Amino acid sequence: MNIHEYQAKGLLKQYGVAVPRGGVAYTPNEAESVAHELGGPVWVVKSQIHAGGRGAGRFKDNPEGKGGVRVVKTIAEVGSNAMEMLGHVLVTKQTGPAGKEVKRIYVEEGCDIKRELYLGMLIDRASSMITVIASTEGGMAIEDVAAATPEKILKVAIDPATGMKGFHCRKVAFGLGLEGKQVGVATRFLLGMYQAFTALDASIVEINPLVVTGDGQIIALDAKMSFDDNALFRHKDVSDMRDESEMDPTEVEAGKHDLNYVKLDGNIGCMVNGAGLAMTTMDIIKLYGGEPANFLDVGGGATRDRVTMAFKLILSDPNVEGILVNIFGGIMRCDVIAEGVVAAAREVSLHVPLVVRLEGTNVELGKKILAESGLPILSADNLADAAEKVVKAVKEAA
Repeated sequence: MNIHEYQAKGLLKQYGVAVPRGGVAYTPNEAESVAHELGGPVWVVKSQIHAGGRGAGRFKDNPEGKGGVRVVKTIAEVGSNAMEMLGHVLVTKQTGPAGKEVKRIYVEEGCDIKRELYLGMLIDRASSMITVIASTEGGMAIEDVAAATPEKILKVAIDPATGMKGFHCRKVAFGLGLEGKQVGVATRFLLGMYQAFTALDASIVEINPLVVTGDGQIIALDAKMSFDDNALFRHKDVSDMRDESEMDPTEVEAGKHDLNYVKLDGNIGCMVNGAGLAMTTMDIIKLYGGEPANFLDVGGGATRDRVTMAFKLILSDPNVEGILVNIFGGIMRCDVIAEGVVAAAREVSLHVPLVVRLEGTNVELGKKILAESGLPILSADNLADAAEKVVKAVKEAA
């Protein structure tokens, strides 16, 4: 689960991480009120959307104008810039061409920036450790830094048995070129950041840029946090920060039915049980010249109703021109999948080619249910056969 910048800063502040003062606003008048409370002489007006690159982004109705992060010097400018952002669609590298509508902004006090650095924290699956990623190249996407100047990226893994210690912090601080009192300041910052990461079951904390001010302070000028969905039951305060307007409506609906759904840009819908098998299914569709329209994992113990809902979600995407159902029945029985597919196809009046590959528990019963349904369902013997058939059927129907 992702949250907005101002929410991330609020959480980090609770753990002693230094952030600039600011306030969220939903109208230009509210933005001016926040600026009054903060005092001047400089403010930063920031669009709040779940995407990076806001400063370099442009608004759809004014592509030649300013981006989604602006520095202003009067309260009147705070209001006018808020008006130019709120209700308008901001397009960045991460939003794609569709962009995202700005429904709230964050007004923040200005900052005396001396240096811009990068600081991130994530779970490294290779080492199974929380890992700090730091770079002197703040303000840039870390992917670009890794591609152009990988030697400027420092990684420090934290053993979960010990947690973060002072020597970890000093290694990061020295790697960032900090010195003197700044090392102690950075240590306190990193320890607070690590505590927030572990206590809140975060999956990513990214500070970009992390700034060193003119008086030697270290502040999170921007903040991004993502959380492990499976741990949100422990953190109602974090879960309540979910902004469903930032999410795809189909993904929101899928979550209500305990389905793992992610919309993609292709035209072949996928319904699979198991995340690994779903990834493999998408890969083999591409191998045979098709493009997956979604990732959808119905889970290991889905009911007929959940399968029916999954089918409806796939067909709700107008880009879907064919569907591949790929089920390996272990905990999930093939006859349950077959019943769900038949029920959903009848309910939504199936109008696109459907290929089904079943294997495992009750597979013969599942195939019999499909064969006797009277629906135009193509049966596949294996995954390669299924991918080849669905891609061919979509091309022939085009």
